[in-house]
Amino acid sequence: MSNTILVYSTESGRIQAEKVQAEAPKGDGIVRIQRQISGRKGSGVCVISGLELNDDKLKKLAAELKKRCGCGGSVKNGLIEIQGEKRELLKQLLEQKGFRVKLAGG
Repeated sequence: MSNTILVYSTESGRIQAEKVQAEAPKGDGIVRIQRQISGRKGSGVCVISGLELNDDKLKKLAAELKKRCGCGGSVKNGLIEIQGEKRELLKQLLEQKGFRVKLAGG
């Protein structure tokens, strides 16, 4: 019974489930841009990690980067994925926003 969630109580009525927002992992303050192609059927993506932002700000930044690069992408597990080989442009854009950026991987 420890796995059950209380949804109604006779004292207070219906209980709203609280959203628990996962805290972003703390890093060393350096944003890393990595190129990945494995498991993506040959089409590469740039994965941006190390951003210490909450989910809303992360999605807003991803939307701005996608618009400036003219390509698609997504936010998954605190990482931003941008389609295509755009590492140099992404580095330039993030440095303009005040982040310390390193190119990681191949």
